[in-house]
Amino acid sequence: MQKFFYVALGGALGSLARFWIGSAVGGRMGTRFPYGTFVINISACIIIGFVLTVMSSRTELNPAWRFLIAVGFVGSYSTFSTFEWEIFSTMKAGAFLTGASYMILSLMLGLAGVWGGVLIARAISE
Repeated sequence: MQKFFYVALGGALGSLARFWIGSAVGGRMGTRFPYGTFVINISACIIIGFVLTVMSSRTELNPAWRFLIAVGFVGSYSTFSTFEWEIFSTMKAGAFLTGASYMILSLMLGLAGVWGGVLIARAISE
């Protein structure tokens, strides 16, 4: 039952962070390109790469951290369905190049972010 509490708590915090960061970045950078979701998706990749790597290498850590951060926080902080909808909407509006560049950059930098999180976690674990 505790894991549900941790997922819910992480989810509440993740959704608040998503709203705050998405609004702040979108307000500063504009909405022609979905900068807010882009920043959120890349940072979520770094967070999940880092957390899951640390959790797998340090078995003494309480598994509740995985429910709180990886499942709850990151699960609500970064929603891939929003990413997909924004690509669809952008392309449907005729901005194919913007939609395609958003998709490609998100996928490439997201993978690099996961890799970076893993490298950071490994570096501080040694």
